[in-house]
Amino acid sequence: MNTMFNPKKFHKSQIKFHLILIPLALFMSLPIIYIVNDAFKPFTELFHYPPRFFVRKPTFENFRLLYTFSAESGIPMSRYLFNSVFVSIIVVVLTVFISTISAFALSKFKFKGHKVLFKINTYALMFVPIAVSIPRYLILTKLGIFNTYFAHIIPMLAMPVGLFLVKQFMDQVPDELLEAAVMDGASNWQIYAKIMFPLIKSAIVTVAFLAFQQSWMSTEASNIFVDLEALRTLPFYLSTLSQQTGNIVASRGISAAGWLLMFLPNLFIFVFLQSRVMESMANSGIK
Repeated sequence: MNTMFNPKKFHKSQIKFHLILIPLALFMSLPIIYIVNDAFKPFTELFHYPPRFFVRKPTFENFRLLYTFSAESGIPMSRYLFNSVFVSIIVVVLTVFISTISAFALSKFKFKGHKVLFKINTYALMFVPIAVSIPRYLILTKLGIFNTYFAHIIPMLAMPVGLFLVKQFMDQVPDELLEAAVMDGASNWQIYAKIMFPLIKSAIVTVAFLAFQQSWMSTEASNIFVDLEALRTLPFYLSTLSQQTGNIVASRGISAAGWLLMFLPNLFIFVFLQSRVMESMANSGIK
């Protein structure tokens, strides 16, 4: 039965699926193709009427202008890029650790209140970041980390969907496996690092990707929690290009080049990790 529906080699029975999926895949890739083409369009093609989907005379002028303008504005683009990369890496590492260690405790330790804590995490899925901006601002101010890198990092560490996803995977790990490890003298940290962590790689990869995407594209901290221009991130800088240039027309090409630079890391990471991400999404609801 499995060989019939999933042959190891191409079979004529698959043609009907290709006839549907290939045009659909091409249609869904159109936004990506447009973003890439838009970044390389010269000024004349950006405002050509009727609009052109594909670039006719590709140029790197938009990227040169992006770098030149940021240097002239006082803070080089490399500084914004460094801030984004640094913050995103720290957020990914800490989010994965916090999500996995918390999920391990909620999944395998039956302490008083563990069900209530998990329900609170589930309810937190309903809140969008903008709804908690004021409480975040008050907390960060009280902590004394306003205008620091911590203002970018700490608000991103609470990731309810990451905890939920990892716990669903850990629930599938048999308790007997952990009991056998305890009988062999393994500590809780050893069970977490050497047994649980390797068994939930797909979930960890998905959480890391979601955390990177959330942090990489965020402008919240740069808008609300940071006043120093040297600590702001690349998405914030790109969102203010038209205001800084004072000319929406002039900033059109620069913005196109900048947003392509923002989009490419997400695309490359997802393409590289897609099998793990799809696996975790497919299995997250199975216990």
